[in-house]
Amino acid sequence: MSSNSQLLNKLVAAAHSVGATDIHLSAGRLPRVRIDGSLQDLGDVATGALASDAIDALAHQISGDAYAKLEEQGEVDLAVTAADVRCRINIYRAQGDYAMAIRLLADSIPPLASLGLPPAVLEFPHLTRGIVLVTGETGSGKSTTLASVLNQINQERSVHIVTLEDPIEYLYEPARASIDQREVGKDTISFASGLRSVLRQDPDIILIGEMRDTETIEAALTAAETGHLVFATLHTASAAESIDRLVGVFPAERQPQIRMQLSTTLEAVLTQQLLPAKEGPGRALACELMVVNPAIRNLIREGKTPQIANTIATSAEEGSITFDNMLIRMVRAGQISATTAQEAAHDRDYVSRGLH
Repeated sequence: MSSNSQLLNKLVAAAHSVGATDIHLSAGRLPRVRIDGSLQDLGDVATGALASDAIDALAHQISGDAYAKLEEQGEVDLAVTAADVRCRINIYRAQGDYAMAIRLLADSIPPLASLGLPPAVLEFPHLTRGIVLVTGETGSGKSTTLASVLNQINQERSVHIVTLEDPIEYLYEPARASIDQREVGKDTISFASGLRSVLRQDPDIILIGEMRDTETIEAALTAAETGHLVFATLHTASAAESIDRLVGVFPAERQPQIRMQLSTTLEAVLTQQLLPAKEGPGRALACELMVVNPAIRNLIREGKTPQIANTIATSAEEGSITFDNMLIRMVRAGQISATTAQEAAHDRDYVSRGLH
């Protein structure tokens, strides 16, 4: 084992042992880890501050064939296993030196029912067509939720699943399903390129790591319209914002058509955010769930997204819940503090009234 491999294993093992979710490496600084959302120095690892050449050597070793791309573009995404922990790594250049952000993924894919999500999410693995979006900021658990959904499908249904990921994070062991995981940059040039050919691969279910551009969104809509189930992620903070983001990347003259397609194919939008837990260490998962019903389909088609939040609030019988109502519920359950809820709220006055 090279000294670089030993260093990576040592860092990952140390971070994993203290429950860290991320490692940050920068030239001339001590390694830092993120625990319960906050960064702190990584103790008990005798590396000291990492010199620029040490990080460069580590980057070279980790990236392998992608090192040329890293040198040319200044950043690269990778997934590796170190110290028996699956890691997602972004290597990037900062002021001429290489730096790294290493995300430690779960040792195994957790059961969907264990994630504390609204009960209606447990129906996701039973859907057969349409689009399901899982949204939220980086580190909000989107990948874990989708992995749990796909793994339940894998255990229960004899279907063909094709994933397009950048990079591949969780690895699946095929059970009842056939699963082909394709990595952007290795197995296909781009999300759009992979999606252009995916319908020729006889899929039942398609996972898109991120809906980034018009080509990817169009291909996802087409796949859903032709009877496939599509899961995808977005970096958005609400269901309404997700719809506006998807529509807004298209020129004005095409937006009515995209709204129409979304109104007929969208099945649900789940938005996630991790918040500091009230008791002890750890974080609590807050979320908004929009289960699409005829009223919401009509609002999407007519471009009335500002009214969607009110419709979600009145669709509780179908399993929908607004983010602010979830915050109120979590405070009452003792999962988060009232202060945390008010800081995270979309409408602070509404949450304050709900807590009194």
